[in-house]
Amino acid sequence: GEGALPNLGVNANLNGWRPFGAGDEWNRRVDGDAVAENSDTLLTYYGMDVHLKIDAGTTEEYYGIPYVVVPGTQPLVTIAYGTDGYDYSDESDPGPMPIPLNAPIEGGSSSDPNPGCCDRHVLVVDRDNLMLYELYNVVRIPNGFRCSSSAIWNLAATNNMRPAGWTSADAAGLPMFPGLLKYEEASSGNLHHALRVTVNSVRHAYTYPGNHLGPSTDPNRLIYGQRLRLKASFDESGYTGAALNIVHALKEYGLIVADQGTSYY
Repeated sequence: GEGALPNLGVNANLNGWRPFGAGDEWNRRVDGDAVAENSDTLLTYYGMDVHLKIDAGTTEEYYGIPYVVVPGTQPLVTIAYGTDGYDYSDESDPGPMPIPLNAPIEGGSSSDPNPGCCDRHVLVVDRDNLMLYELYNVVRIPNGFRCSSSAIWNLAATNNMRPAGWTSADAAGLPMFPGLLKYEEASSGNLHHALRVTVNSVRHAYTYPGNHLGPSTDPNRLIYGQRLRLKASFDESGYTGAALNIVHALKEYGLIVADQGTSYY
């Protein structure tokens, strides 16, 4: 990672710290990259008038995907597999892992910490050892967690890759934490990385840094790892503050197709 180390705690301030190195694909500017020859064809499938949905909320306690930053002394807990009949342990990094037993689960809150549906991700950054632990489809069990898949990432390395074809806590086989939009980055203008994005259907292929196959055989659909960006000519008038900083990041660093869901979230 780069810069000062993050604070500790749930959704802790990162102090300008950026995971991985400057040369990592998440941190690479793409405003100078050539446009794919089939760009219009690909985007037409999803709709040329579909709005980009920034999943930023103001009322829900854990809106979006929460994360927690822990010290290197965080105790290790058990990781088991097979939630709701979905078990990707053969494509997972095994535990035990330094995850607090009260870590926030995506979709939960302090009054309802154990959500019963949806993606239920858990993201944990070990600040001192510069490691990232990510779980998908999580439920709490005594002394640990049960999930459908898990992945471990070295935040001090550059261009981490899973074994060919492996998924992660994200369908594309990517780390999730680096692609999240954090308020402190947008509000300060220190948003210097790509953001993760979903589309409603993904082709049976992937491109770097993606690492996992989508389900569709339609050649006119995006693939995991594919990069999108705002045109340089996109009109910025009317945008100020954090919104303008997000527009700049979408032009400079863009989006990486990370999961299948509602298009352009």
